[in-house]
Formats: sequence, C-alpha cells, structure tokens
Amino acid sequence: MTAEEFKTEAVRLRPVLAGVARRYLSDGEEAEDMVQETMLKLWTMCGELHMPVAPLASVVVRNLCLDSLRRHCPTVSIDGRDRAEPTVTAEDHARIERMMTVISTLPGTQQIVLRLRHCDGMSFADIARLIGSSEAAVRKTVSRARRAVRQAYFSK
Repeated sequence: MTAEEFKTEAVRLRPVLAGVARRYLSDGEEAEDMVQETMLKLWTMCGELHMPVAPLASVVVRNLCLDSLRRHCPTVSIDGRDRAEPTVTAEDHARIERMMTVISTLPGTQQIVLRLRHCDGMSFADIARLIGSSEAAVRKTVSRARRAVRQAYFSK
C-alpha cells in the first residue's frame, strides 16, 4: 500500500475505529488515543498492508482498548491474596495433574482441539483453519471433549 492510499483509507476508517473504541472505553479522549495508536501501528506496517484494511484495523483498535481496560482495571481480592501473584498450592498442582491425565486419555482430535482452545487460547476459527475443518465441527469437538473430561474427572 502506498502512503497516499494509506492516507485515503485512514480518513475513511477513523470514524469507524472511533466508534469501535467508544464501545469499549467510556472516556472519549482515551478512545481517540486508541484510534491514534492504531493508525500509528498501521502506518508502521504500511508497506505490507493490502486492501481491505478495515478488518485488521478493527482488531488492532479492539485489542488496544482491551489492553487499556486491563491496565486500568483494579484487581479485586476475595480471599486477601493479591491477584497479580497467585499462590499455587500442592492441592492445585494435584488437581492440574489429574486434569491433564484425564485430557491425555481423550481421542487424538479431541485432545488436540481442547489443548489448542484452552491451553493455547486459540479461537475456534483459527483451530478450524489449522486442522482443516469447519468452525462448527471444532465447536462440537470441543464440546464433546469437555463433556468427556467432566465425566471422567468427576467419576473418579
């Protein structure tokens, strides 16, 4: 994308991105900051960008807004412990080990999809692309895997 194309697209996108940012942030000024930061990130990638830029720009502004919310959100402690540094007990380790053992008994596809979704945090769409399946099939596989884990975990 050329600099001139970017400028034209930036003028068209700015109001759209401002709307997205305002949905996440109540402060209009902070929303404008997120739009500006998005434009800066896109400008640094200008040579690699291709049309349409709107989907990428929307994802970037959304992620920046979520990061901002996470930074400003106070941590709430229910039990008096600081959430920033959780304490993992021996009991927690035992539960995690038991859960991983149960997961390792699942059929191959269920095991892979469940680990990608919950351990790696991948979206259903990304998993579907990775394994060459539909998003609906991935959702169903994850659901079946969760059900199998739940039954195996609580039956012991």
